[in-house]
Amino acid sequence: MSEAPKTLSLPTLDSPVSRVSGVGPARERLLERLGLRTLGDLLLDAPRRHEDRRSFCKVRELEEGVRVAVLGRIVAAGVKKFRQSGKSVYEFILEDGTARLHCRWWNMPHLERLFSVGDEMVVYGKIKSLQPATMDHPETERLSSLSEVESGGGIEAEEQSIHVGRIVPVYSLTEGLGQRTRRWIAWSVLRQWGDLLPVPSPDLVATLPEGLAPPWPSRAKALVDLHFPNQMGDVELARQRFALDEFIELQRVLQRRRQNLERNTKALPCGGDNRLMRPFLASLGFQPTAAQQRVLREIRRDMGGEVPMRRLLQGDVGAGKTFVAASAALMALESGYHVAVMAPTEILAGQLHRVFERWFGPLGIEVAIRTGSIRSSGLVPLFSNGPQVTVGTHALIEDSFAPERLGLVVIDEQHRFGVSQREKLLKKGHYPHLLVMTATPIPRTLGLTLYGDLDVSILDGKPPGRSRIRTHLRTPEALPKIWEFVRREIALGHRVYVVYPRVSDSGEEDIKSVETAHPRIAQALQPFRVASLHGRMTGEEKQSTMDDFRSGVVQVLVATSLIEVGVDVPEATVMLIENAGQFGLAQLHQLRGRIGRGTAESHCILVSGEATEIGQKRLEILAGTEDGFALAEADLKLRGPGELVGQAQSGVSGLRFGDLIEDGDLLVQARDVVRSYLASVEKQKLDSM
Repeated sequence: MSEAPKTLSLPTLDSPVSRVSGVGPARERLLERLGLRTLGDLLLDAPRRHEDRRSFCKVRELEEGVRVAVLGRIVAAGVKKFRQSGKSVYEFILEDGTARLHCRWWNMPHLERLFSVGDEMVVYGKIKSLQPATMDHPETERLSSLSEVESGGGIEAEEQSIHVGRIVPVYSLTEGLGQRTRRWIAWSVLRQWGDLLPVPSPDLVATLPEGLAPPWPSRAKALVDLHFPNQMGDVELARQRFALDEFIELQRVLQRRRQNLERNTKALPCGGDNRLMRPFLASLGFQPTAAQQRVLREIRRDMGGEVPMRRLLQGDVGAGKTFVAASAALMALESGYHVAVMAPTEILAGQLHRVFERWFGPLGIEVAIRTGSIRSSGLVPLFSNGPQVTVGTHALIEDSFAPERLGLVVIDEQHRFGVSQREKLLKKGHYPHLLVMTATPIPRTLGLTLYGDLDVSILDGKPPGRSRIRTHLRTPEALPKIWEFVRREIALGHRVYVVYPRVSDSGEEDIKSVETAHPRIAQALQPFRVASLHGRMTGEEKQSTMDDFRSGVVQVLVATSLIEVGVDVPEATVMLIENAGQFGLAQLHQLRGRIGRGTAESHCILVSGEATEIGQKRLEILAGTEDGFALAEADLKLRGPGELVGQAQSGVSGLRFGDLIEDGDLLVQARDVVRSYLASVEKQKLDSM
């Protein structure tokens, strides 16, 4: 008994591309190379660009190197073979009444069967030369196909004329998949399955305030316009419509996370009573800046409120974030709660520990440290009967770290950690307050995307007494004079950083390393002491080296970018970076921020040979400004969001249509729409109770 034939399930966006007529196993494999595995992938695979092929250029008006469409009649055609090479060329000559155009296809003699003298043709391609006018491997269409469409010739005629006589999409390709085939697949899937695409968040999109947006096309029309628009302007409007949908979905996730926090949790009372803050401020010897005072008011309001604080503190290099973190910690300590401070490296954790010990010791507050190689439990009880501060690295996430009354979590250099690491530390307490800090200013659009569930405070300006930093661009030929300058700075009692991109040589002749440079520099700068610092050293070796540099036992530190974050040595006045073009813009700005922390004028010297165009642009931008926020925007434009945030944060890498560089206003609009919508839903729930 034969089996009953299998019924094909109804298609969905997740159905394989083989559901499209004419896409067999071979084409399916080619499409998979492009990451196109499902009908949804095909529908949302936006063309790289569009070409307007609705108007025809006269042959006598052609320009070399320009892509054009030409309409004419074939007056001659044939194949020419070359005996010595075994190659051939098929050519037909098109005449439009003004001149003749030679259209050629190399090693494709079979085309002779497809075209005939007398055929009226439209050809599209780049003009290779004008003597005679020649176009190699153009796209072609018989004029009859266009005429049939204009007179209602049906689907078959329309299918034949998607390549000329209209605005035509141009897609990304792979070897074995031509543009005409890829375009035909797009047209087919759009015609057969275009209605599969759901409308995400129709309730949200419907709430867009008038005047804030253009008249958005429906999702169905936007899908057609994305591939086969009637007007060029329709393409951008369609992209923006899909980008808005993406931003709304992203903001919905972020804002619901915040809404759930507000709805389901009650904040720990950590507003403080100033009994520790007053003597702390009196002992500092400096007045907090206006920006620091403003941010502390925001933090005190949050920590004394009914909802756990979730705040991002952005401050440029040297803006005084550590003081703000210490003040927030005192508010929690005054209220009887523990504080955990997490830093990305042992060097930074050690430095924060020393600063907090110096500030908090006179107040009788215990400060512990917990890193992969350091436990201060032998010197300071890990937990005492009273409130305490614990500074550490990823070690704070370990199960063995279990504070009893965790009231505040501070995460320094938040971009070095993933969201999951942040959440894991927060779960060690009962919804403690959270302050995340970064000295790498975040462009507005990235901030709305990565930290849309956080309130944002900005420390603008530097504390008084900080010196000016002058930035110089130099070539390797200037190094002898640079070393003379370095010796003069050391003789004045100053310290010097010398940074290289690698620990050891990698075989690239022009890229220098710490291990090869250290002995050379030590020899050149005798009798001054030179030490090296890099990631292959143990925690104790790193700490000992930094202590020697900080105390002045060592005057020059030859290091990798390990020192880019948090290292604070006021006596350091020179930052010399060799192979500077190998570093990113934000990284260079962080390295520059290691100097200028005292009163003496400081110098950042960027040495670079033959840098790439983008590398040279990066160095010029850095030399032109010390404004970290301006540099962050420039870095976003140079590198794009994907490279800036990597894979540690969610939401950015999944954007197909949203452009975090160009669509800032659209992203703000999406955030405001989602906030308004969720607030209205919440109000309706309360009214119905």
